Amino acid sequence: MSIGEVARATRIPTSAIERIEADHFDDLPGEVFTRGFLKAYARAVGLAPDDVLARYTAARRVVSVEPLPIATPVQRRGSRRLGVAVAFVLLLVLFTVAISIVLRPRGHDRPNELSAADVASVRLG
Repeated sequence: MSIGEVARATRIPTSAIERIEADHFDDLPGEVFTRGFLKAYARAVGLAPDDVLARYTAARRVVSVEPLPIATPVQRRGSRRLGVAVAFVLLLVLFTVAISIVLRPRGHDRPNELSAADVASVRLG
């Protein structure tokens, strides 16, 4: 059978039949179309469609297997721990300042010039 006769019998474009015979399956429109073309082609030339599809599938598994790229995990835990540590230190400093303001002794903030004797003389005199 010629390519033209197979094309008329199967209604497959001649360019697709030429690609099938040359094993250029990647140039065909898609996996579903390729499988349909192979079934029709096998029937037209007197082969068992299941055998042809099984051989095609076996050949495609070997050819089209590509390893997936291994993604490296993003290590952000160190920066997160650093942020938590900085926040903890800042809270500790703020807490210390707040406690020192609240617990500051009262009355000791007068200047030394105004001692108790000076205050008493100013009141009496």
